[in-house]
Amino acid sequence: MTERQVYMDHSATTAVDRGVLEAMLPFFSEEYGNPNSLHAWGRRARKAVNEAREKVAALIGADASEVIFTGGGSEADNLAIKGSTSMRKDKGRHVITTAIEHHAVMDAFGWLDKQGFDVTVLPVDDKALVSVTELEKAIRPDTILFSMMFANNEVGTIQPVAEAAKICRDRGILFHVDGVQAAGHVPFNVQDLGVDMLTMSAHKMYGPKGVGGLYLRKGVRVEPIVHGGGQERGLRSGTENTAGIVGFGAAAELAVRRLADGSIDEEARLRDLLIKRVTSSIEEAFLTGHPTQRLPFLASFCIGSLEGESMLLRLDAAGIGASSGSACTSGSLEPSHVLLAMGLAHEVAHGSLRFSLGKDTTEEDIVYVAENLERIVADLRALSPLWKTRG
Repeated sequence: MTERQVYMDHSATTAVDRGVLEAMLPFFSEEYGNPNSLHAWGRRARKAVNEAREKVAALIGADASEVIFTGGGSEADNLAIKGSTSMRKDKGRHVITTAIEHHAVMDAFGWLDKQGFDVTVLPVDDKALVSVTELEKAIRPDTILFSMMFANNEVGTIQPVAEAAKICRDRGILFHVDGVQAAGHVPFNVQDLGVDMLTMSAHKMYGPKGVGGLYLRKGVRVEPIVHGGGQERGLRSGTENTAGIVGFGAAAELAVRRLADGSIDEEARLRDLLIKRVTSSIEEAFLTGHPTQRLPFLASFCIGSLEGESMLLRLDAAGIGASSGSACTSGSLEPSHVLLAMGLAHEVAHGSLRFSLGKDTTEEDIVYVAENLERIVADLRALSPLWKTRG
């Protein structure tokens, strides 16, 4: 293993920022009160939770009363999808999602299908873009929910959220957005977008794992999926993870600063440098996802005649952390459902690589990754009988 370590898998998770960690530490020891207790320890914990809620709400332009804390992004997705359809099933049982969603959304819709809901899955184009025209065509009188991710976790394409929100609003349909990859990295305001529900996750923005959030627009009702003591306005029972929630608030505060100080623009510059280097120096390497309408920190590729797993292992040996497809499914032998939905052949989709930059990524890191990838591809192709016989 090389001494140099370059982590390029920030879409999977991020390191807890030192300032975030410092904000959390007292709530593991000195400030250990239950936020639901009436004594001084409990009141201090409740104050910390309320302050964190204000910070998370400020990140997305919401009111603090519209933020529900959960145990992560997947739970927030499930609460939004299952909870909203449970409340509206008497109005209709038709729901719509897209072919490139995270499994937290896809599997929730699979569960709805088993409960007797009629599920429509919208296709995407070769850039992983959802067509709002296709959305309009899919809507029926009994449609009650549309769920779409803000930005794809595998290829980075940013979806037409505001346009979809207007269509849903005009037709009286609830609109849920999986904002896990976008929140903290793309500037947006939920009021301007017009969405009804939006999910977030702290560990995607330099906060701790195990805590997420659901923006629930005032007036939108959902049935809880976790029952118990009635915490979080009765929508998510269980003693609050005070330290994690404080960390989420601190991470949201950090994200607000980074969105304002140009840090995101620097990430995009380095992302574009990597894209240019890889696509210009490696034969049959091409960018996946939309070339410009994409997350500022993510570059994803397919490299011809090679498997992503073999490249990942070689990259790891060079001290480079990347992924092939999403982190949740990278252990699977099946190609990415996202790439297949984009129309890529199985053998091409197997050659996928995803590099996702972070706030500490440098230009030297980009050069190191590109140089090593070029060498690794050349070495693997030299061993490939298929590649040798080409041309």
